[in-house]
Amino acid sequence: MSHTHTPTIAAKTTALTAHGSDRDKPTEAHRTQPTERSGFVRFLYENGLTLVLMALFLMTLVGQIVTGHREHNKDQLAHEQMPLSLGSYLASGHFWEATAENWESEFLQMSMFVLLTVCLRQKGSPESKALEGEEEVDQDPNEKRDDPRAPWPVRKGGVAMWLYSHSLSIAFLLLFLVSIALHAIGGAKEYSQEQMEHGEPPVGMLEFAATSEFWFQSFQNWQSEFLSLAAMVYLAVYLREKGSAESKPVGAAHEDQE
Repeated sequence: MSHTHTPTIAAKTTALTAHGSDRDKPTEAHRTQPTERSGFVRFLYENGLTLVLMALFLMTLVGQIVTGHREHNKDQLAHEQMPLSLGSYLASGHFWEATAENWESEFLQMSMFVLLTVCLRQKGSPESKALEGEEEVDQDPNEKRDDPRAPWPVRKGGVAMWLYSHSLSIAFLLLFLVSIALHAIGGAKEYSQEQMEHGEPPVGMLEFAATSEFWFQSFQNWQSEFLSLAAMVYLAVYLREKGSAESKPVGAAHEDQE
């Protein structure tokens, strides 16, 4: 079963440090004093990007549930089977297969982007570190162990600091593994239902994960994620979006890194 998937634009995962004396000079934007805000308004302002993205996620998830429920019941009736209630549909293989296979591709995309930007470069792209020299993200965390504002794993040191030093990629990889497991579980339920309709025995999660159907569903989404990442990294060298953290300044030269 194939599901349409729209790739998302990856968020910036590397912090770029300016080089050269001109970049070290504070800009007018840096000298501007922050606007005074308090309470709920301040919370909304400081978390606006996450809140809007999560709202869009919930809105589109509801849209998927409503349309997926209708489409599934339409298919049920076509096969002379009882339609599912909304609650039953949310526990069905049809819903979890379609949902989890998209989640897995997103988290794979982000984990690979975080890891690849550690060592690989793209000249002129704001999504890449500079071609030469070290940047703020390369700083040895041991230098911050005595900083009271540093996260507690940094102040503790040892294994805690090592894990924290790689916590972003670890988190995305764990989310990817959970998602691919949910994809296999939901897909096995949906695949088994189709098998039984044709007089074939049902399959378990591992059996479904060994089928070409499972890998077709995965690869069709994975390739779109890597294509969208490559487009984001390369197009940002030559194209601009004024005011976006994912873009260089409109007047910046193509070869400039930020």
